[in-house]
Amino acid sequence: MVIFHNEKYIVLETVKKNGISVKTPVWFIEEDGLIWVVTREFTGKVKRIKNNNKVKIAASNFSGKPKGDWLSGTAQIVEGDLTNKIIHLRNTKYGIMAKLIGIFSAKKGDYVVISIKSDM
Repeated sequence: MVIFHNEKYIVLETVKKNGISVKTPVWFIEEDGLIWVVTREFTGKVKRIKNNNKVKIAASNFSGKPKGDWLSGTAQIVEGDLTNKIIHLRNTKYGIMAKLIGIFSAKKGDYVVISIKSDM
């Protein structure tokens, strides 16, 4: 099931330990009925997901302004061989921009892949 057909960005809402939500625009891919996000290990969203894996997502513009309804979901940090597949699919979708962002974000650690399963 494709949820965000022809979209470039989604806004990912995660929750801090103190209950305050944080909205972050991210690139994503859809594969095998899940939403996948590639980020770096030392980012706030990874820390927040490790503490609370309940998230919300919505199609958005590049600055994170929602373009549609919010969907609730469950996020999971993914490890192993699947990560390489997802990183490749992300690089294919976003092309040279993914490579450039990868260079500039390298100081934030290794790649981390997050899967999001919608509760709908």
